[in-house]
Amino acid sequence: MAGRFRDKLNLLSKFTFRRYFNAAKVLGAYYVSRWTGKSRQWGMPVSVSVEPTTSCNLRCPECPSGLREFTRPTGMLDPEFFRKTIDELSPSLLYLTLYFQGEPYLNRNFLEMAGYASGKGIYVSTSTNAHFLDDDTARRTVESGLDRLTISIDGSTQETYAMYRVGGSLGRVINGTKNIVKWKKKLRSRTPYLIFQFLVVKPNEHQVSEVYRMAEELGVDEVRLKTAQVYDYEHGNPLIPENDKYSRYEKLSDGTYRVKNSLANHCWRLWHSAVITWDGLVVPCCFDKDAKHKLGNLQQESFRELWFNGKYAGFRASVLRSRSSIDICSNCTEGTKVWVSKEADDYPRPDVKRKTLS
Repeated sequence: MAGRFRDKLNLLSKFTFRRYFNAAKVLGAYYVSRWTGKSRQWGMPVSVSVEPTTSCNLRCPECPSGLREFTRPTGMLDPEFFRKTIDELSPSLLYLTLYFQGEPYLNRNFLEMAGYASGKGIYVSTSTNAHFLDDDTARRTVESGLDRLTISIDGSTQETYAMYRVGGSLGRVINGTKNIVKWKKKLRSRTPYLIFQFLVVKPNEHQVSEVYRMAEELGVDEVRLKTAQVYDYEHGNPLIPENDKYSRYEKLSDGTYRVKNSLANHCWRLWHSAVITWDGLVVPCCFDKDAKHKLGNLQQESFRELWFNGKYAGFRASVLRSRSSIDICSNCTEGTKVWVSKEADDYPRPDVKRKTLS
């Protein structure tokens, strides 16, 4: 409990009066838009995701980075462009996810950029497959001021792990985790808050309790069990877990599957956050992996200009009108619970029946 409490205090410490006031405006605009059915936006984004790169060292089967199937270019985020963007957003921005697609540590300037945003008083998080957390990189990660580090660990044995993280090494993930924990202790740093994210699929669902045990032994702060997005799910998929609570899809009486989401005509993400690709495109959310819905280009205009322009307002209006008709929403879980978590003090042992999390 202590770790999560400290992490929440850390996030709250990033609030300034301007950020608090901006968040209140965004929240108000969202609810007025829902009540009236007309798109309103009164504040700047509370959080953004910025993509360090589309490149990845692994070949995960349901990931466009892993499959090398992007229809958009592969490249690296330029530090100068990143600093310019952060300079514009930082007065009102509370939370930065320095990740979208790809493996962020492949961008050699990643930690420099994380440190720059942290220096602006922004809460900075990222997600990694942890294959590049050697001793020196782990030290620099802790020193960078990164607030949260999510490590993908999708199996407790190499055989199971590699079924989804194709080309990956569980040993390197474990060693990278140990390096982060070691340097947090050496530098007496409470950050980054360390999360094991376990993507539950059919091949690994029997190892859930093992991952909790591993996290406890390694000194990880939290474990999150995340449901997997699969593209071809209507007639079943070998990755869909047997245990329904670990799946974002439900089986219907005719044997087909559908997303556990009624797709109500609203979406909080469209009001409080945005995603910026490595080359400056702004897209609605993380489900637009191929940047099909380009709402602006920061290489050509400021964020403020595009955030309030007619194209962005039109997309928000289309969500209020008929979210189910938007392609990237069809496999979305916004509004449903897609992960469960417990902290290190509560990890169950493999021989103990795990309590169901509500």
